[in-house]
Amino acid sequence: MKLIDLHCDTIDRLLEEDKDLYENNFSVDIKKLRKSNSILQVFALYFDLNKYRLDPYKRFEDMYEKFNKEIIKNRKYIGLVTSYQDIVSNINNNKISAILSIEEGGAINGNIDNLYKIHDKGVRLITLTWNYENEIGYPHNNHDFRYNSLKPFGKKVVECMNELNMIIDVSHLNDGGFYDVANISKKPFVASHSNARSITNVTRNLSDDMIKILANSGGVMGINFCSYFTGKSSITKIDDIIYHIKHIANIGGIDVISIGSDFDGIENAVEVYDIGEMEKLYYSLKKAGFKECEIDKMMYKNALRVIKDVL
Repeated sequence: MKLIDLHCDTIDRLLEEDKDLYENNFSVDIKKLRKSNSILQVFALYFDLNKYRLDPYKRFEDMYEKFNKEIIKNRKYIGLVTSYQDIVSNINNNKISAILSIEEGGAINGNIDNLYKIHDKGVRLITLTWNYENEIGYPHNNHDFRYNSLKPFGKKVVECMNELNMIIDVSHLNDGGFYDVANISKKPFVASHSNARSITNVTRNLSDDMIKILANSGGVMGINFCSYFTGKSSITKIDDIIYHIKHIANIGGIDVISIGSDFDGIENAVEVYDIGEMEKLYYSLKKAGFKECEIDKMMYKNALRVIKDVL
């Protein structure tokens, strides 16, 4: 088994609780990633925009400093990647690759120059909104904004991200913003940690129409392990995860499915206890009737394809 996970919130917890990336009591660390034979982990620099609205770019810089310090300290095991060639090199050297992402487009503070600055620092994926309106667009969680378009600045950000070979992430974005990204982006985009709305009817999940559009774009959606997005149980069950996967496969095909665990951003317990236990999902998918080649696509090949296409 090999693994690529498109979303975890570990860096925020490392910073707030002054822990280390190599080994900690969270869901993601280097030892657990090595146990699951992870070839790449996307580390999101997440923050609450309302808390840091006065200077969101400064919050990004603080989190970036912590991330960079941990990567340098553990460079024997993990390395920041900014191109597909970097990933190939890390695989050949038995190192985990780290892609740096921002989970809140408000971090660039409405200034396109900041987009270029974060690109220069190695950021290669941006979740355009979190749960608040920002200069780019509107979040999923306000019905009044459900069909609003991206703002003019947001459309410019999408175009610039295409030019800079950065991955556009529509998880947390409102429906109108999703369709704008689909229409504007000339490259595949992702929903890094979203599930199927037809199964669990919350706005953070994608409708069947969105799944089809995402699949047709060549993009992927990362299956989120948070119980609020998987089902009604307070514990995220593997059967619930597989139920979403089966539905998404029927709607958009196997090639649109990847993993976006949301580990260290999840408050509930998960049957896949941490990133080191991903074999539980792998063998459960086999038991559920998926072929090994299909499981490999979902576990890492689909995500790697999109990363290669964009980066």
